[in-house]
Amino acid sequence: MDWKTLQALLSGVNKYSTAFGRIWLSVVFVFRVMVYVVAAERVWGDDSKDFDCNIKQPGCPNVCYDHFFPISHIRLWALQLIFVTCPSFMVVMHVAYRNERERKHRVKYGEETAKLYANTGKKHGGLWWTYLLSLFAKTFIEIGFLYLLHHIYDSFYLPRLVKCDIKPCPNVVDCYIGRPTEKKVFTYFMVGASALCIVLSVCEIIYLISKRIVRCTNKMNAQERIRRHRNREDDSKSTLPVTDMDHHPDYKPETKPDFKPDFKATLKPPPRSSRSIRASAPNLFFSAS
Repeated sequence: MDWKTLQALLSGVNKYSTAFGRIWLSVVFVFRVMVYVVAAERVWGDDSKDFDCNIKQPGCPNVCYDHFFPISHIRLWALQLIFVTCPSFMVVMHVAYRNERERKHRVKYGEETAKLYANTGKKHGGLWWTYLLSLFAKTFIEIGFLYLLHHIYDSFYLPRLVKCDIKPCPNVVDCYIGRPTEKKVFTYFMVGASALCIVLSVCEIIYLISKRIVRCTNKMNAQERIRRHRNREDDSKSTLPVTDMDHHPDYKPETKPDFKPDFKATLKPPPRSSRSIRASAPNLFFSAS
């Protein structure tokens, strides 16, 4: 397997990853790929030859080895690294699709037209969902391989001695694993690196979702503030506050015309002489009695 090719492909993912994604890539290459290539392959390179049994019955050591090691650690880790890194290529392919779509748009409508994407590598819209889906896929793959390794090798433990009674072995056969302590140390190390990658993927998922929620909340609040500001402007144009009426330059209070009827000319009694008033008074008096 050419790990340099895998590293070259994943280097493009680093440009579109978050801080957690860059740390995840560093952990994968430094603590998993390099350890796998430099040390792990040599430790498990001759594991079948170092599996010694106390019987030379033809076929018995091979059957016992296949029973206790249905799949080698080194091959299982190689499959795990390949499957874990594959979801990251979804992001690279999506960005390449965006670039191609942007290129066709410019060829069709010219260079001066508006861009389809402000930044083809920015995690918005469909690319955000692709990136989030790749994180979920990586997390589930890591958990699946850890469960498989735990189920096959009984809590990642490698004993020094195993007893086999599978045919064609004539009886219970004692078999010994080569360098069990060294293999156990490397197994725990690779399991710990895989668990760290799971934690980083979960943290990145939480970070992306939290950032998206904050962005949507801020956008809704900004739209609400704009709507309230527009409503306030419409209200200020239609009606003015009482305190601002006298100070507003366009406000002119309505004035009613002064109406002063001339009651003096119409309701003024006719003049009478003082003699007629005196004469009428006794007559009114006696008539009332």
